[in-house]
Amino acid sequence: MFRIVRQIWMTAITNFRGWWRNPKVIISFCCGFIICFLLSDKVVMFSQKNDTSLQALEPFIWTFGDSGSIMLISLPLLLLFSDMPDMNNHVPFFLIRINRKIWMLGQILYMVMATSFFMVFVLVSTCVLAQNKTYTANMWSNTAAILGYSDIGQEIAVPSFVKVLELSFPYECTLHIFGLMIGYSVLLSGIVLLLNLFKKNAGMIGGVTFSGASMVVTPEVIAKWFDISPMRMNIANIIFGWVSPLNHATYYMHNFGYDNLPELWFSYLFFGVCSVVIFGIAVLRIRKYPFAFTGTTR
Repeated sequence: MFRIVRQIWMTAITNFRGWWRNPKVIISFCCGFIICFLLSDKVVMFSQKNDTSLQALEPFIWTFGDSGSIMLISLPLLLLFSDMPDMNNHVPFFLIRINRKIWMLGQILYMVMATSFFMVFVLVSTCVLAQNKTYTANMWSNTAAILGYSDIGQEIAVPSFVKVLELSFPYECTLHIFGLMIGYSVLLSGIVLLLNLFKKNAGMIGGVTFSGASMVVTPEVIAKWFDISPMRMNIANIIFGWVSPLNHATYYMHNFGYDNLPELWFSYLFFGVCSVVIFGIAVLRIRKYPFAFTGTTR
C-alpha cells in the first residue's frame, strides 16, 4: 500500500517540476493576481477614501463573495490544466514502472494540489493588496459595517451581505469561502481532464461551457424567458441554489437558519461526490486511452 501511495505522490510531484519557467503557469498566476487586484480594488479604495480600517481577510471575503467573482477567478485554471493529463517526456518511463490507474491517480492528485495552491495564492494576494490599513482580530471592520448595512455596497458592486456579518466571523467566513472555491475549482478541473481523455482540446471547451452556463443561466434570466412572476422568483432562487454548482460555491447562497437554501455541509458533499464520480470515470477511461508518443515531442 505504501508503495502505491509513493508512486502516486511521485507522479504528482513530477508534474510540479514542469512549472519552472513554464509560460502557461506564469500567465495563469499573473492572470489570477490581476483579477484579484481588479476585484479587490473597490473595497480597498473605499476604505482609503473614507479612512476606515479593514480586517485582513475582508478583501478576500467581499471580493469572492458572489458567483461572478468565483467564476472569474477559476478561469485561469482552465489555462493551467488545458493540456491535462500531462503527456510530458517522463510519461513513457512512468508507464513502464507503474500501471495506468496509478499514473492517472497521480494526475488527479496533482490537479487537486495545484488547485489548492492557486487558491492559497489568491487568498495571499488579496491580503497583500490591502495590507496598509488592516488588522488581524476576528471581528468585522467599520468598512464591512458600512458596506453591509447601507446601499453603498450595491452602488460600488461589492457583495456585502447583512446575514454574513450577523451570523459569522471573518476567519470562519474565509475558511468556508476558501473551501467552497476549491470545491468548485476541483470540479471544473475534473471536467477539463475527463473531456480531454475523450477528445483532445475538448476540456477547454467543456470548462468554458460549464462556467458560462452556470453564470448565464440564472433565475433572473429564466424568469425573463418563461415570464415568471416576481412572487415566484423566490422559489426559482431556491431551486437554483440547490442545483447550480456556482451557487453552491457562493457563501451567502446557503442556509443560515431561516431560508430553504442548501447548508454548507451539503455543498461540500455535492462537490466531493461530483468530483469523485468524474475522477472515477477518468480512471476507467485511462484504461483504453490511446497513448501516442513521438520521440521528444509532447
